[in-house]
Amino acid sequence: MKPRVLVLASLVLAVSAPPTAAQMADSAFLSVDRIFGSREFAAEPFGPARWIMDGSAYTTLERPASDGPGKDIVQYDTRTGTRTVLVSTAGLTPAGDSVPLTIDNYQWSDDREQLLVFTNSQRVWRTSTRGDYWVLERASGQLRKLGGPAAPSTLMFAKFSPDGRHVGYVRENNLYVEDLRTGTITQLTTDGSRTVINGTFDWVYEEELGLRDGWRWSPDGQWIAYWQLDAEGVRDFSLINTTDSLYAQVIPIQYPKAGQVNSAGRIGVVPAAGGETRWFDVPGDPRNNYLARMEWAANSTEVVMQRLNRLQNTNEVLLGDVATGGVSTILADHDSAWVETVDDFRWLDDGKRFLWVSERDGWTHVYAISRDGSGAALLTPGAFDVLNVIGVDPDERWLYYIASPDNPAQRYLFRTQLTGSGKAERLSPANQAGSHSYDVSPNRRWAFHTYSAFGTPAVISLVRLPDHQTIRPLAANESLAGRVAALERGPHEFFTVDVQDGVRLNGWIMKPPGFDPSHSYPILFYVYGGPGSQTVLDSWAGTRYLWHLMLTQQGIAVASIDNRGTGARGRDWRKIVYGQLGVVETQDQAAAAQIIGRWPYVDSTRMAIWGWSYGGFMSLNALFQHPDVYSTAVAVAPVTHWKFYDTIYTERYNGLPQDNADGYDRGSPLSYVDTLRGNLLLVHGTGDDNVHFQNSEALINELISADKQFSLMIYPNRTHGIFGGNSQRHLFREITGFLVEQLRPTGQSGEGSVSRR
Repeated sequence: MKPRVLVLASLVLAVSAPPTAAQMADSAFLSVDRIFGSREFAAEPFGPARWIMDGSAYTTLERPASDGPGKDIVQYDTRTGTRTVLVSTAGLTPAGDSVPLTIDNYQWSDDREQLLVFTNSQRVWRTSTRGDYWVLERASGQLRKLGGPAAPSTLMFAKFSPDGRHVGYVRENNLYVEDLRTGTITQLTTDGSRTVINGTFDWVYEEELGLRDGWRWSPDGQWIAYWQLDAEGVRDFSLINTTDSLYAQVIPIQYPKAGQVNSAGRIGVVPAAGGETRWFDVPGDPRNNYLARMEWAANSTEVVMQRLNRLQNTNEVLLGDVATGGVSTILADHDSAWVETVDDFRWLDDGKRFLWVSERDGWTHVYAISRDGSGAALLTPGAFDVLNVIGVDPDERWLYYIASPDNPAQRYLFRTQLTGSGKAERLSPANQAGSHSYDVSPNRRWAFHTYSAFGTPAVISLVRLPDHQTIRPLAANESLAGRVAALERGPHEFFTVDVQDGVRLNGWIMKPPGFDPSHSYPILFYVYGGPGSQTVLDSWAGTRYLWHLMLTQQGIAVASIDNRGTGARGRDWRKIVYGQLGVVETQDQAAAAQIIGRWPYVDSTRMAIWGWSYGGFMSLNALFQHPDVYSTAVAVAPVTHWKFYDTIYTERYNGLPQDNADGYDRGSPLSYVDTLRGNLLLVHGTGDDNVHFQNSEALINELISADKQFSLMIYPNRTHGIFGGNSQRHLFREITGFLVEQLRPTGQSGEGSVSRR
């Protein structure tokens, strides 16, 4: 396929000089302060929205007409747009208070007579999942806080029972059920502690398996199924806070590094009224298997589970009998590299069949499989990956999914018949090239549709399905689009580059405003490169796009390449990296950069690369292993050796370090420090609970031993994202100044005084 080229703006910026101070004051020119120090480029909010009445209406949050604090919960008729305030800020103000609750999230009971409000939330690792819950009874207007006299912000994952009479929640690693009529609280588990975790998860299960909410009501409301982790024996990794008090504070986090001891996981069911837990008799060592998914099996007598072995090359689907605790295996997926958990598991035909997603034919496809595991029917044939299952219409027998068979950088909505026959039908408009996502109503007649493209901010609208008619905008983002359109922008284009033996890598490049093909520009490559990821996407990238655009205004071309191992191009493309993370990816990035360095307008002596996390790991490998290609690198929060990272992620892609020491070492930047010749800026937060600062400390030691000079920026107590206060603004000023100094775009003095602001 030919690369797609888009020219985005008039080219009026002179190539020969960077923007002056006067120009920077103009809205056409970006600065770090504008991007990271203001809300000038913030998107218009919409939601959180909830479909109700099977999709004939929806609710969302909006500021009250009085423009006072808080937000109203507003209902819209989907078809007509008729607006009704269902719950005003007055109704969300606790007795004796003058300020309404801040709604972090909310949930309706099935009859919509009760509202569950999540507020006062606090972060637990990556997301804010711990806080306070209140229930509003709409008929009486009574607003009541759940949990009794519990300390603030200690409840997690509260949910209505199916009949709306109870709410269950987790508090301090134990499960509770509260009767909404009497206020009686029943404690279902009593053994919760730092190492016995009921109804939620430890660090590694949350981070790498995406598990946070660890319990489920049965459809009849009589049972609760839940996970329990036993973290005894998982070693602590200590974060050291040296700035918030006179003496250092040690913050222990249970974190199993590659090859070390995991938590033991099990799943059981307990009567919702209280009683003994019946544990499912899952075979195997629970510390060397992962119970990665669990739901009720379309009834209240069985639970369906997905179990991964420690190497994660087998995923078994298990049915657990509530009455006996017995377990049977109904399906197993195997791969010589790794398999994925299936988030798009759905029951069909009243539980007689289920949807399953597998790479068994070399592509990620959706299958319909009988309850006993037999009779797998392929629903999405073709040489492409299904990227997401959006919904199922059991009445009209349609499967809705996201894919892009012709261009991995894009995303479109398709539907196909659940019988597996007939031709798939694309529903996303042909005249909207780019990326589309959907929140489809329960009746599959409507959807909240989000559309964006490269350099084009997202627009959220209500559409009717299947004809995809736009009913009305929900967040048009016209103001943001106008501000972006007013910026000086050069052309950008998508391209492919053949690096070896027909291996064609996808990429994009952003050229400076006033682009002159006879001029020689320095170039910065943005990389992530990790398994299944993509940076080459035809979608809006927010502040990252704006910062890259700012660099082009400084006279630096910016590009990105998706190496082998990344997503949306089939099983073999993704899994070639197995057992050697960092090897193939680095070869591909450098080969592509060498070819691009021969393009007439690229200065091959001024080529830089930057990335964060896995991208920082890749940036180090690129600079160290290919000093003839790259002169400069910025590595933010990088992994420097996979022995330092966690069990689940690392072992999925690299196996056990005890079995693959050579693969771990061959992909590690620590193995190539001696060959460093270029300019390195290393950045890390000392409070990083994900990629520990230990990674950078190990690299610093090796650099010193090899007598290699480098630049270092440390952010005390900042986590993996380096957020808080002015952290982002400070960070990107630092990176910008370093890149301008090293790449010396035409007209720059080398000090980067303009770009730092």
